[in-house]
Amino acid sequence: MQTDQNPCIICVAITGSLPTKQNNPAVPITLAEQIESTHEAFEAGATIAHCHVRDDDGNPTSDPDRFAELKAGLEKHCPGMIVQLSTGGRSGAGQVRGGMLPLCPDMASLSVGSNNFPTRVYENPPDLVDWLASEMLKFDVKPEIEAFDLSHVVQATKMQQDGRLKGPLYVQFVMGVKNAMPADEKILDFYIETLKRLSPDAVWCAAGIGPAQIVMNEWAIAKGGHTRTGMEDNVRIDKSTLARSNAALVKRAVEICYRHGRPVATWQQARAILGLRPRAN
Repeated sequence: MQTDQNPCIICVAITGSLPTKQNNPAVPITLAEQIESTHEAFEAGATIAHCHVRDDDGNPTSDPDRFAELKAGLEKHCPGMIVQLSTGGRSGAGQVRGGMLPLCPDMASLSVGSNNFPTRVYENPPDLVDWLASEMLKFDVKPEIEAFDLSHVVQATKMQQDGRLKGPLYVQFVMGVKNAMPADEKILDFYIETLKRLSPDAVWCAAGIGPAQIVMNEWAIAKGGHTRTGMEDNVRIDKSTLARSNAALVKRAVEICYRHGRPVATWQQARAILGLRPRAN
């Protein structure tokens, strides 16, 4: 059991690139819906908002103007919350994926290697990874390393060692993606052990996709890490019940924290843990 000295950061991935209203009517698609949903999740205990944006047809986009509007809305209605923008590959190709980094969000996602997804290859070629990392250094954006494979953990630590990434690292182990790494507790333990060995000052988080979400929430919180929830990864509370909101999924993670004797990190604590610049209320 953890102590009060180890608060848990809860990240809410509010929208993603794939979920639709057909999957769950509560999935926030428009910017106004996303801001309202994030505000509810923030009040429920989430301190990081992992953000994607959609175009007028509901398709994923990397449009920096839309990201700018979303970022401004979140900073207004969720003061202090950590805004993390996605540079994921479903929203664009090449350097288009990093077009929002000059907005200077607190954080941005960074995948440092390629891997299989359910129906395609998630391509992250070395030259693009290096460019995204250099833009994050340039604009003082902290990367969240999205590790879909053990090689991604190793690569991230190499990039920190040679100065391409500023430490301490924040690494998220993503498990449960079809054709990628399954949600396996022994594999998670090896991930954690390897990260601690290669980068002792690193901070870690874990995310699970679909039914693996609650499993990964449980394991991450019990093992002293941080966790991610939200409708990007999972639209259900259980096998037969749709989640009413992102806040409902956050509340479930909060309950797991309490069960394991861990306080939920405030936004001030989350910023301190991650070494981010403070923001006033």
